[in-house]
Amino acid sequence: MTVPFGGTDAEIRQGVASADAAKAAGVHLVFTSVGSANRQTGVPHFDSKYEVEKHIAKVGARATILAPVAFMENLYFIKEQLATGVYASALSPTRALAQVAVPDIGAVAIRVLEDSARFTGKRFDLAGDELTGNEAMAILSRVIGRSFSYFQVPLDVVRQRMGEDAVKMYEWFDRVGFAVDRAALRREFSDVDFQNFESWAKAQDWNALLQSA
Repeated sequence: MTVPFGGTDAEIRQGVASADAAKAAGVHLVFTSVGSANRQTGVPHFDSKYEVEKHIAKVGARATILAPVAFMENLYFIKEQLATGVYASALSPTRALAQVAVPDIGAVAIRVLEDSARFTGKRFDLAGDELTGNEAMAILSRVIGRSFSYFQVPLDVVRQRMGEDAVKMYEWFDRVGFAVDRAALRREFSDVDFQNFESWAKAQDWNALLQSA
């Protein structure tokens, strides 16, 4: 998995180097990209991952592409707001967003490596659920046992704190969004128990998380 924190050019170099090393070693590469990166999103850190995908295909590395959508664990980043009873998101409360639990990505990767011949050359967008902010907030309220109010973070604030790349991502979420055939995904990986948002939320230690905020 590459990361764009040093810039998208650095991420591409990192991914290209990994692909070249896998090709030279003759091993099976499981590359973690991002959902819909192959759909010309215009989101810089999506596009950089797709450049790596294209390089993997170009050099003929034996590989499988896993493309997860938004992480359910991203809620950890707003634990301070949750501790005060606020569910904060840059999306409208009625805009649906596909999400996946991070451990489920690992479970799929293990399955791919266990049967690499079957999955060579394939690409899978990964999602366990799709729900609006209002729906996620209602689930959290039931699971945690407290009420939350929704706060839509202005994109200007996102720009100041996270940069233009993040703004483009949220604009794309609002305008287009991920598209994952979750039924087909579950058929393909029938032995992976993909978590929906509620089952994931119930597995978290919210008391510890919110007390540490």
